[in-house]
Amino acid sequence: MVGPDGISDHIQHRFPPHALREYALLADGRRGAICGPHGDLVWLCAPTWHDDAVFAALLGGPGVYAVTPVEPFTWGGYYEPRSLIWRNRWVTTSTIVECRDALAYPGDPNRVMLLRRVEAIEREVVLRVELDVRAGFGTLPKTEPHLDEHGRWVAGSGDLRVRWSGGANAAVGSDGALRMEIAVPAGGRHDLVLEITRASLGPPIDPDLAWHRTEHAWHSDIPDLGGSIAPRDTQHAYAVLRGMTAPRGGMAAAATMSLPERAEQRRNYDYRYAWVRDQCYAAVAVAAAGPLPLLDDAVSFLTARLLDDGDALHPAYTVDGDVVPDERPLDLPGYPGGHEVVLGNRVTRQTQLDAFGELLQLLAAAARHGHLDTDGARAIRVAAEAIGRRWQRPDAGLWELDDQWWTHSRLACVAGLRAAAFAAPTREGSDRMTSLAEDILTETTRRCLHPNGYWQRSSQHTGPDAALLLPPVRGALPGDDPRTRATLTKVRRTLSEDGYLYRFPQPTQRPGETEGAFLLCGFVMALAEHQQGDEAHALRWFERNRAACGPPGLLSEEYDVQQRQLRGNLPQAFVHALLLESAIRLSTPATPARGPGRSR
Repeated sequence: MVGPDGISDHIQHRFPPHALREYALLADGRRGAICGPHGDLVWLCAPTWHDDAVFAALLGGPGVYAVTPVEPFTWGGYYEPRSLIWRNRWVTTSTIVECRDALAYPGDPNRVMLLRRVEAIEREVVLRVELDVRAGFGTLPKTEPHLDEHGRWVAGSGDLRVRWSGGANAAVGSDGALRMEIAVPAGGRHDLVLEITRASLGPPIDPDLAWHRTEHAWHSDIPDLGGSIAPRDTQHAYAVLRGMTAPRGGMAAAATMSLPERAEQRRNYDYRYAWVRDQCYAAVAVAAAGPLPLLDDAVSFLTARLLDDGDALHPAYTVDGDVVPDERPLDLPGYPGGHEVVLGNRVTRQTQLDAFGELLQLLAAAARHGHLDTDGARAIRVAAEAIGRRWQRPDAGLWELDDQWWTHSRLACVAGLRAAAFAAPTREGSDRMTSLAEDILTETTRRCLHPNGYWQRSSQHTGPDAALLLPPVRGALPGDDPRTRATLTKVRRTLSEDGYLYRFPQPTQRPGETEGAFLLCGFVMALAEHQQGDEAHALRWFERNRAACGPPGLLSEEYDVQQRQLRGNLPQAFVHALLLESAIRLSTPATPARGPGRSR
């Protein structure tokens, strides 16, 4: 539990963990950092999302980068509009100080560039600064930092080279960390620039130029989205998705790993990879706003995976398109409640049928915007044929459980086939997909429709599942189909609490005692109520779930309703995706409309 230099206990004492709602995300598409309210950067994997952490204090390990006022303070903060440029704002006992933080954007493939600018708003302010870069989750040796001829610190950690500008007055501690105090005069500022690379460090970065490029690139990449019901949050959701999408198109599902979904339950997973389903959700959400670049990124990345792997499509890949490594334990204390720290994910051992249906929905959305090329048309055929061969076999499903005949998986495929039938290049192909959708719906109705008329979770589990609200919204069945309405009623009555929604009933306890509410499901409920024409309830669900965050506006997968706390990895991309889609779709009048499905 202690790093090679015996410093883990020191990190935990000086930079204890905070509630998840207090953490902000810095991201540049290639990697992401997590910043706490003490100006403590406690998580950064380098050089990309799924590489080992160089700051692991979030999980109780070595490595941190903190800029903190010396005086007692209260904390707040905000993102600059249409960006992931974060401003920590501290009100001290004598003045106000802000620290402007960003990963230089767009990200350099070979070099992490972390920009920090301290600004004294009213009076002189003194801050403590600490930098300790520890490669390999703190397991790899580091070289003694030394000053170069320009007053910049240079060091090494594992195979990484490090350069730090703006800290010439720092002293090297016995643990190899750099520490100093800086005094910033009233109205002044102080720049700190950290570079981490496996290549040559090259010429140093001019902070003013780096900030200018970062501001310009963010403002160019984030659309206005002013027509939604919550423009600020919609822009922010798009910025989060943009920041978590790599240049090759893969979108990290979350920036972190092993943050517990429930204390002491061993539900601590590594989400730093690109899930096919999650990215489809994000791209379909973006398509609701228009043919924006994130739609094209997803089509390009996921089409390549589908054409390469066909029926053997993995549920998730690295953001570079490689296979996700299997799970292995790491010797780190972990975030409180999540003492089992696991690197990698077992998802590659699973089959998730719904991913093929979600891919068809994505490709159909691209086709509606005229953004589907010949590879995309081929991918429609490949996905439809894969569904045809696999839909009768058990799969792990959306919630990645044991293999069963999950209802949601089949209905997601029905929705995908119906949507893609309109984009098929030939009438024959369209008819085949429509016929297959009817066959799947007929058999799913026979196996999975509860005697009370609602869709049950699987052919074996008779309870409801909140995920079953989404396929009708996507067109698997009309909104006025009795099965759609009965399912909505059942989910609303049995899985909701105080404006939040749980996934499904638990065997022996109420859901809130075994897991948190799923924010994704809350936004899906908003879409389902909107489909029914119930604008008031749709807005209530939307507003309740988008408020489940702290000042940075980041959402995790789960929400502890009783304790009002976020749970799980942060930020969860597909939750921000459904927030974005809900904000856009709920901006139009709520009118019940029939989808392309038929009642049977």
